[in-house]
Amino acid sequence: MTTHTDPPEDPRAGADDEERLPCGRLLSGVWADWERQADDPHLASCPHCRRATGELDLLESAVRGLREETPDASAYDPEPLTGRVMELVRLELRPGRPLPLGEPAEDLWIMETVAARALRSAAETVDGVRAGSCRVTAAATSDGGALSVRLDIHAPVSAALPEIAERVRRRVLEAADDRLGMDIASVDIRITDLVASPADGREGSTS
Repeated sequence: MTTHTDPPEDPRAGADDEERLPCGRLLSGVWADWERQADDPHLASCPHCRRATGELDLLESAVRGLREETPDASAYDPEPLTGRVMELVRLELRPGRPLPLGEPAEDLWIMETVAARALRSAAETVDGVRAGSCRVTAAATSDGGALSVRLDIHAPVSAALPEIAERVRRRVLEAADDRLGMDIASVDIRITDLVASPADGREGSTS
């Protein structure tokens, strides 16, 4: 049976397909050290690490600035929002891995970050749904090019959760097939939060 050739190499990818800075450190590790305020001389002196964390300093300042602009600032906790923003920043900046497209003989590839962005966008066509982390990996039970998707979402607080999850799953599968040409074996939907729907009090979801 014809199979895909090896995916094109990404010079930015390091261990676990994560971006490695010119100094040799993984970007994810530098960010983790920054978040826990690690006492690391390298982190303080390395221009590459300082550049990576300097952008995060600006981002955190902007997010925390929302607290000062909130009428009831004493009741506003910026930590959950900061965490969500940081998670999406990691998703967008992580280079990801090449994933197979189309038939094996076609030898077509798409970067995981690009595919994940399209699938999150498809999930958010379901009213009231906000998409979060999206991981696309080789299906464990597949002997071909099939992939599996794990997608975190925030769902409307008043919705029937199994119904919402199934609608999101259908939209993701449709987008993977119609827009990307990806062979998806499974879509795992994880509801990580419940949020107020903009259409609260009326039926807004579509099938």
